[in-house]
Amino acid sequence: MPITKAIIPVAGWGTRRLPITKIIEKSMLPVGNRPLVDYSVQELIKAGIKDIYMVISNVEPCQVQEYYKDNLALNQYLIDRGKADRLALAKTLPDDVKIHYTVQDPAGKYGTAVPIAMVVEEYNINEPVLVFMGDDFVWNPNGASASETLLSALQDSSDCAILGSEIDQNQVEKYGVFSVEDGKLVGIVEKPKPAEAPSNLINISKYVMSPALLQEIVHYVADNDFGPQDQEYMVTDPIYSFIKKGGVMRVAKAEGEYLDGGSVEGWLHANNVVCGQN
Repeated sequence: MPITKAIIPVAGWGTRRLPITKIIEKSMLPVGNRPLVDYSVQELIKAGIKDIYMVISNVEPCQVQEYYKDNLALNQYLIDRGKADRLALAKTLPDDVKIHYTVQDPAGKYGTAVPIAMVVEEYNINEPVLVFMGDDFVWNPNGASASETLLSALQDSSDCAILGSEIDQNQVEKYGVFSVEDGKLVGIVEKPKPAEAPSNLINISKYVMSPALLQEIVHYVADNDFGPQDQEYMVTDPIYSFIKKGGVMRVAKAEGEYLDGGSVEGWLHANNVVCGQN
């Protein structure tokens, strides 16, 4: 069965990018002529996704929502000024694709598992989905996208998949690093010393998640009551539980370059790469 649904968390204050994130949502920071999140949205659409579930903050107006709406006044302006050839550039979403929005209260539970659990419960999702974060993407304009690479890794309808990016062994101390056996994820070692790293594949938070894993995430969030300053609800915890119970998570290696807009340095580098200045 083809996968037609995807979840993209874009809520949060983006505190690492203050002060600019006081007025621009982190996922809307521009890379080239498009916002960060749109690189993931457009590649998911090309991979056959028809329903995208975005988890947004309870701040109005929401810039993500505004971006993906038709701007009727702009469209009319382009027509009136003889610039109808630019209407396609102003249309950010095909007619057969729908974005569903779930609002996350920043004062509530937080962490990468929470928005996924919220979407699964609100929309009663019981089928495989792609899960991408909203502030990074893989740049590979002339080859396979992250979505395509993930989907090609699946061997069974019950499989999950996780995407890794290959980096220099000496850089692994900054990341979560995959431990892999027979093409399957065994674990993720956080910030290991280069000599102790099980591989040089780092976690870039892009997944195919089966219904069984989605339910594992829902129960993990519901059954734990971490204090607001105690512990984040990290999606890697229910992934470990899923694997220990016999679940299969295939490991796929990203083609192209992983670009992360979460830091100023990463965002500047992403602009240089996309604009052909690297």
